[in-house]
Amino acid sequence: MGAAAFFMGVDRVRSGARSRVRPRSHVRTRRWGRAGTGVYDGPGWWTFCAVAALGLAAFSALTPHRVWGVTSAAGYLAAAWLCARGRGVRTVVAVAAAGSAVLPLLVLVVLGRAQLEVEVVARSAGLLLSEGTPYSALPTGVEDFNPYLPGMAVFGLPQALLGASPATDPRLWMGAAFIGALALALPAGRGRWPYVGWLAACPLVALPLAVGGVDLPVAGLMCLGLAQAGRGRAGRAGLVLGLAAALKWTAWPALPVAVVLLAVMRRAPGAHREPVLRGTGAARRRPGTRQGPAECRAPGAGPFAALRCGAVAVVTAVALVLPAALRDPGAFHAHVVAFPLGLTDAVSSAASPLPGHLLATYVPGGRTLAVLLLAASALLVCVSLLVRPPRTASAAALRLALGLLLAIAFMPATRFGYLVHPLVLAVWAATRTMPGRATLLRTARLRTTATRPRTTVIRSRTTTTPLHRPVRKVLR
Repeated sequence: MGAAAFFMGVDRVRSGARSRVRPRSHVRTRRWGRAGTGVYDGPGWWTFCAVAALGLAAFSALTPHRVWGVTSAAGYLAAAWLCARGRGVRTVVAVAAAGSAVLPLLVLVVLGRAQLEVEVVARSAGLLLSEGTPYSALPTGVEDFNPYLPGMAVFGLPQALLGASPATDPRLWMGAAFIGALALALPAGRGRWPYVGWLAACPLVALPLAVGGVDLPVAGLMCLGLAQAGRGRAGRAGLVLGLAAALKWTAWPALPVAVVLLAVMRRAPGAHREPVLRGTGAARRRPGTRQGPAECRAPGAGPFAALRCGAVAVVTAVALVLPAALRDPGAFHAHVVAFPLGLTDAVSSAASPLPGHLLATYVPGGRTLAVLLLAASALLVCVSLLVRPPRTASAAALRLALGLLLAIAFMPATRFGYLVHPLVLAVWAATRTMPGRATLLRTARLRTTATRPRTTVIRSRTTTTPLHRPVRKVLR
């Protein structure tokens, strides 16, 4: 009877532990179903996005922009209505992303409308297959110039090979490359998808996704390259950054930032460790194991890893760019160097009223002043990398975002669409910096680490620790 009473008491203890665990786990799981109430995911945010979209539709002279403004406003208003009714964050973000990016893209593809960049990418792919270079030998108008590096023509190859159709539209492939690279750059787990959806629904990202965003694949690959560098994978980081550098000049500043990060990361143990963003549950450490400094240190960090990353990136970029440049050096210089700098007869359409463009347009000698300011800002960023180098991938992304923001502001030929680079980098850094607290995206306030259930250990009678009260009562 004594043994039977003892095990009956143990069963009572275990059942009590289960009863205590279940409500806590249930409460934590329900938090994923709450609608956002913060500044950047509440009804006010989605209403503001709808107003901004309608404003663009009212004042823009471009047909794709007007179509996007009208269709995306409906998606934003639907997300605001669902959020006000208390729907889940995943549902609200999915509706906003579908209404602001997917639906306008389908409408524009059916109507055959796109930004000039989409036509440039498709035509460059055809020239690459027929003449071996994506650059026209005798460009006359703005639409004949291709200011992108040869790698950008890859997104037009499906249309050049299979013909024009909705499935071969370059926007689909550029959007898929951006979403895939960004998802791989975020911490592992299904909890990363609300971040991807929110970023895709942001107007600065949803607009180029629908009308034609050549900057989005570059931004996604930069995030992925910095993520690989933060994990200590120098070779993979160099390969990804080399691919980004073969698409557009704006990706080249990411290379020195990643090299500096790899060079100094050895001094910051655990810097490459990432949280796991999960909807339910989280990874646990095996009992009885201990994590020492050697395990926290990034395996691929150090000066040699930094050199390997830089070498792989340069070799990859040169291997993709050099053949087209040697095929026709004059055309390469005219398209990629002279046209973006405003040194040709054709004027670039990148003319947003930012400081660099205003100086070059309205101030005598302003173009030279804008170039000097651009060089000074680049020098200051380089000095900051040497004086106070970033020791985590998040810090590196923020430093790169600051440098790109200054470059966009002081470039003589610039546009507001280029701001997607610092935006994507800043949001990606925020998701890595504070995954368990409130960040720019309030879905981060949802618990990303599982609450460990309380367990009761029944010790033997020889120990001095008192037993649980029901067991002790039975053993008397």
